[in-house]
Amino acid sequence: MSRIKNTFDALQARGKKALIPFVTAGFPRLDLTVPVMHALVEAGADIIELGVPFSDPMADGPTIQRSSEKALANGMNLRKVLEAVANFRADNSETPVVLMGYANPIEAMGLETFAKAALDAGVDGVLVVDYPPEESEAFARAMLDQSMDPIFLLAPTSTPARFEQVGRLAHGYVYYVSLKGVTGSGQLNIAEVAARIPEIRAVVGLPVGVGFGIRDAATAAQMAQVADAVVVGSRIIEELEKSPAGEELARVEALVRELRRGVDSVGSPT
Repeated sequence: MSRIKNTFDALQARGKKALIPFVTAGFPRLDLTVPVMHALVEAGADIIELGVPFSDPMADGPTIQRSSEKALANGMNLRKVLEAVANFRADNSETPVVLMGYANPIEAMGLETFAKAALDAGVDGVLVVDYPPEESEAFARAMLDQSMDPIFLLAPTSTPARFEQVGRLAHGYVYYVSLKGVTGSGQLNIAEVAARIPEIRAVVGLPVGVGFGIRDAATAAQMAQVADAVVVGSRIIEELEKSPAGEELARVEALVRELRRGVDSVGSPT
């Protein structure tokens, strides 16, 4: 049984929802990646989404794009991301880590090589933004063969056929993009998200995490009322971006504690 499933099962038993913060590996500095991951856990993260920086992202808004550009300039790459996960695992064997990124770095390494290296590092799941489920049989099988969860995106424009395709391949959880647009953009429509999530659950049969546009405890609480997990990325990257040197960990930890309070203000769905 995966760490991701164990985490969701334990939260459900306690009547809690998951908080899943996203950070870009290598941002703002290489040496902060692992300390930031530990700070997220200390502040209440249930699962960490660790972004693999890529030069040509298609779903990331300007904030996360800037973080990827900075991380690449710092020398971060896929192998160093895996090294960071392994270093994190030296002190934390419980918190699930999901890599989130794009196909090019994985294809350059080779899918089978990547899958084995990710398992060895301690990765629990992988979400590849530009692997559509219709073309992801090999990816899903490679992940499952190494006891990792292939995770997929769904969006407001996703069709019932896409729900079924994702339901056939996905493990761990699915990530529902709450907005039509890129990360950090637009205004949330909670009613629209609330209407879609039961449709997804009925077909996919996995916990549903919702991200894009969640910026504070209030919106985290609203989303936790309807979703199984709340995913926050751009807001955390912004906090790292504006923090004075030496204050990054304390500032991020304070923000994530605030988000945790929002998520914990509601119970699990019936």
